[in-house]
Amino acid sequence: MKPVWISLDNHEMIGQIVERSHEAPCLIFKHSHRCEICHIAQYRLEDDWPFDADELTPYFLDVIQHRAVSLQVAETFSVQHESPQILLIVNGECVHDASHLDITINEIHEGLALRNRPVFPSV
Repeated sequence: MKPVWISLDNHEMIGQIVERSHEAPCLIFKHSHRCEICHIAQYRLEDDWPFDADELTPYFLDVIQHRAVSLQVAETFSVQHESPQILLIVNGECVHDASHLDITINEIHEGLALRNRPVFPSV
């Protein structure tokens, strides 16, 4: 099964992702058609995709065509802008991100597992 990407192409959608992430985790995949590593990362995601839309809602962000939206995503979720990059959004926050060849289905599974671990205050 391949993901059914939702195109992230405007600033308002960032707020929609935040809202949606309270119901189900969301994944933002930042991609540049000019970058070979982006194509490799996309192929690896699509070739191994195990998730239903209820489990993980996938968004695709073309960082060349929608540069301002990409920069707003980085600011909203407090991550450094990279491409390719995945951001796992849960309850309105980026709980995991990976870039370049670290983008794998295993990374997404690990990020989803992290969201279920209890957070302990630092001493």
